[in-house]
Amino acid sequence: MIIKNASVLNEEGVLERKHIVVQDGVISKIQDAAEAVEEAGEIVEAEGKLLIPGLIDMHVHLREPGFEHKETIETGARSAAKGGFTTIACMPNTRPVTDSAEIVQLVKDKAREAGLVKVLPYAAITKNELGRELTDFAALKEAGAIGFTDDGVGVQSAQMMKDAMKLAKELDMPVIAHCEDNSLVEGAPVAEGTFADKHGLKGIPNESEAIHVGRDILLSEATGVHYHVCHVSTEQSVRLIRQAKQIGIKVTAEVCPHHLLLSEEDIPGMDANWKMNPPLRSRRDVEACIEGLLDGTLDIIVTDHAPHSEEEKAKGMQLAPFGIVGFETAFPLLYTAFVAPGKWDLSLLVQRMTADPARVFRLNTGSLTVGAPADLTLIDLNEEKEVDPATFASKGHNTPFTGWKLKGWPVKTWVDGRAVWSEA
Repeated sequence: MIIKNASVLNEEGVLERKHIVVQDGVISKIQDAAEAVEEAGEIVEAEGKLLIPGLIDMHVHLREPGFEHKETIETGARSAAKGGFTTIACMPNTRPVTDSAEIVQLVKDKAREAGLVKVLPYAAITKNELGRELTDFAALKEAGAIGFTDDGVGVQSAQMMKDAMKLAKELDMPVIAHCEDNSLVEGAPVAEGTFADKHGLKGIPNESEAIHVGRDILLSEATGVHYHVCHVSTEQSVRLIRQAKQIGIKVTAEVCPHHLLLSEEDIPGMDANWKMNPPLRSRRDVEACIEGLLDGTLDIIVTDHAPHSEEEKAKGMQLAPFGIVGFETAFPLLYTAFVAPGKWDLSLLVQRMTADPARVFRLNTGSLTVGAPADLTLIDLNEEKEVDPATFASKGHNTPFTGWKLKGWPVKTWVDGRAVWSEA
């Protein structure tokens, strides 16, 4: 396959017109568009659209096994491909929980049957994510788990987390933490702030997240494990992570588009499509997260794609489950809000969604170089469309971004040189 006349970012972050030659699933040649190409095999005319490494999302919920009414591995993978993602890492809070080698294998088998994007399974830290007994880390690694997390809940016991970190360090595996002190959040659907006060709701305080971040940084320092912080949302967490990095602690962190774009002041009413965990916080927290992403304190962007049924979300702000979908809007949202108006360089956005997650999790993808896997995404930076959940490939339509007019939509996605999604 030859992708002709693609706009490609060079090492200086400048767009250049290139032809990309793909052979046997890898990039075999990158040449200037002015040069003639040997037109053998499939020809894809990019017409100057942006070609980047396939996006990587290291925090997603595919819901299978157990919650197939929300999403399946196949529908989630298709939604990811439509959003320009070629590699995704799925969380273990399924039913049964991904806490055994058998469930890890099930996830891998289902992903292979779907034949769409690369699906990397996380395994639980504790059995059934109950925080009482560690899982068999060695067996889970052997089965193909890429890290350990109880995402969906925080590990409440410091001793349990320290033991987990010691084991993971011995296996050269990362610990990925959902940071939340349950004693501070029980029954609260939104963040502390003006929205909670206005509607008489209990609020989730910033310190519920930051307390666990601080605790786990100290445990990471003690054990030497690679510690990765999920969906950072508070100014305090950003500050703690920045300080830990400055003194050499092996901590990395992620942030979601919604925590870079929305605050609790933006919530229009008691619509549960605006309910997520961590919740939308203050503008000050949003600005701290943006600054953290720009200076590298927050290493990567993830979606925390969390589909739910319309019936579940219709239960209202207090009773509906936490979570929004994210695959199909992530890149257009951030491109439109930050790159198009000149606040960020395009290369920074692409790096935080490709090369940086590959670096943090030691993946053999995320670059547009000769010899790299041909995991590629073609993006139209100019076409403007409204976010319409009815068009989503995901089973989940739960998004607060309905009706937003965005540019930067993926139009074609390849995994190992094979087209897995195309707009046409």
